[in-house]
Amino acid sequence: MRTLIQAFRTKELRKKILFVFGIIIIYRIGSFIPTPGVDYPAVQKCITTAGNEDFIGLVNLFSGGALLQLSIFALGIMPYITASIVVQLLRVVIPRFEALHKEGQSGEAKLTEYTRYLTIGLAILQSTTILVTARSGALFNGACQSQVIPDSSVWNLVVMVLIMTGGTGLIMWMAELITEKGIGNGMSVLIFTSICSGFLPQLWNIGWGTTGKNGDWTKFGIVVAVLVFILIFVDFVELAQRRIPVQYTRRMIGRKMYGGSSTYLPLKVNMSGVIPPIFASSILAIPTLIAQFGKPEQNWVKWIDENLANTTSVWYIALYSVMIVFFCFFYTSITFNPDETADNMKEYGGFIPGIRAGRATSQYLSYVMNRLNTVGAIYLLFVALIPTVLIMLLKINSKLPFGGTTVLIIAGVGLDTLRQAKAQTEQFQYTGFLLDGDHKEG
Repeated sequence: MRTLIQAFRTKELRKKILFVFGIIIIYRIGSFIPTPGVDYPAVQKCITTAGNEDFIGLVNLFSGGALLQLSIFALGIMPYITASIVVQLLRVVIPRFEALHKEGQSGEAKLTEYTRYLTIGLAILQSTTILVTARSGALFNGACQSQVIPDSSVWNLVVMVLIMTGGTGLIMWMAELITEKGIGNGMSVLIFTSICSGFLPQLWNIGWGTTGKNGDWTKFGIVVAVLVFILIFVDFVELAQRRIPVQYTRRMIGRKMYGGSSTYLPLKVNMSGVIPPIFASSILAIPTLIAQFGKPEQNWVKWIDENLANTTSVWYIALYSVMIVFFCFFYTSITFNPDETADNMKEYGGFIPGIRAGRATSQYLSYVMNRLNTVGAIYLLFVALIPTVLIMLLKINSKLPFGGTTVLIIAGVGLDTLRQAKAQTEQFQYTGFLLDGDHKEG
């Protein structure tokens, strides 16, 4: 709270915060503007009769409910997220991408350009898929018989695809504006906004109920208590670091002596962030999406509905856990390269006390990262499976307002934004420096 108060007192930061709020308001307004060609009353009727807990529900979560409303921002920020992750993963496969990453700011600008192109391509693909599934009724799990797109002509569908793709491009631009002129990472801020837009109403419905009569305040209290505990626990773990001491030797460059300092290499306990749960839930939801196009009486459709569409089944929990552990190690190996870190330390005259520079340092960093990944995977499993336990114990499947992915995003984005706000606030706080100087002079 002290950071927020100081930020609002500073003119420059106040302008940045109000700018971010303005972008968020525009983003939320666009989430309710229907795409031309959509029967909006029919869409609202379908939303009330269908519940999505699969891949479509996940995408709808990240779009702030805009997907099921088929608005101009129906795709949300998901194409941009997918493109960013794909470009990051391609660094391992394509040497050109890795070379651009090492070039610094100019290389990162080129990778950002590739990310934008891929975002538009994915937006065209995803908007086409969404419109086809909406026209067939699969978007609402087949529970809605209304025709949400009355005009099924090719020209009308092409226009709707272009409008949705343009909406994605506008969201991408707004996210980059927040990063450049506001506070925090723009993509993360928009995701945070989308998730929180439906969070409080769903949480309130547990106690109040949809009609004010079928709620349960005991379950409401349990959910709130568990939510607060998880948020505190996530904040604690996300701030935890394994600090590896690094010593830099003294070097003579020209007539000046450089180096001789001691520092540390901070390694987070959860290096992979929220990516493993997102990847795991997305992959497990794909069979459920495919099964919607099959006949309900077919055996493979029945098996998927019983085991993969049900988040409390043994098969789903087992596969979900295995995938989280796998992606935790896999994604960390992509984002953190021990060989590259060891080479950079050696180049600048740095070494870990008691460890030889070069290959021995790389092996030591790999050993430490494997141990941290093990702890991080257990932590992600704990956070991701708590909602499943609540669903089984309290039987509130359709009302649970948060999942493991949701909590991780809310806590992670909140911490990162507050850290950036605090860092920028300290740039305008000179009182401590002046007092220290006066004290020393006195």
